[in-house]
Amino acid sequence: MRPIEDCHLYGIVDLGYVSPENVAGMTHALVEGGVEVLQLRAKKLVAGEVERLAEVMLPITRAAGVPLVINDHPTVAASVRSEGIHVGQDDLSVAEVRALVGPDCFVGKSTHSVAQARAAMEEGADYIGFGPLYATGTKPDYTPIGLQDIGEVHSFATRPVFCIGGVNWERLPEILAAGARRVVVVSAFLCAPDVRVAVRQVKDALEAQWKVGG
Repeated sequence: MRPIEDCHLYGIVDLGYVSPENVAGMTHALVEGGVEVLQLRAKKLVAGEVERLAEVMLPITRAAGVPLVINDHPTVAASVRSEGIHVGQDDLSVAEVRALVGPDCFVGKSTHSVAQARAAMEEGADYIGFGPLYATGTKPDYTPIGLQDIGEVHSFATRPVFCIGGVNWERLPEILAAGARRVVVVSAFLCAPDVRVAVRQVKDALEAQWKVGG
């Protein structure tokens, strides 16, 4: 299983874009395309439904060595023994979540400012999501934070920083130029005519950046 420190391309199976019956097919497409960590996000489903979908995804992600992250439901993460759990600013603290999921499940946290990113690092998050960089249909109520703080966050970050929010192939060059090393892509993958091709295109660009940047 790939550790989160070695993951650069983060995908999300978001039930706002993917119907439950298509979760397995989308999971296959994303991992075969080359995502290195995958989250299940189902904001409108109850815990039992989220758990059922996680159990559909886990055999696929584990066969590929891709960590599965559960969004917002630490009890589900604990029940299915997913590799990761992701929480927001209004959820339980990292310590509280870790007490529920145990030491073998990594904990990620959403951050929307430099101050929140710094606090999440001090709190002991295993990684952070930083964004939304651009306006996004995934989180329409969040004000975009832009690219100007990416470099500052990386200057003090002791854990992986995944830039998120409106990330797509066309914007990737300016996101990387601003200092991003890892990205989360949601609708640009889920709505792509060929998911595998879309993932591979972004992954190749990230790998090229890593070769240049070391």
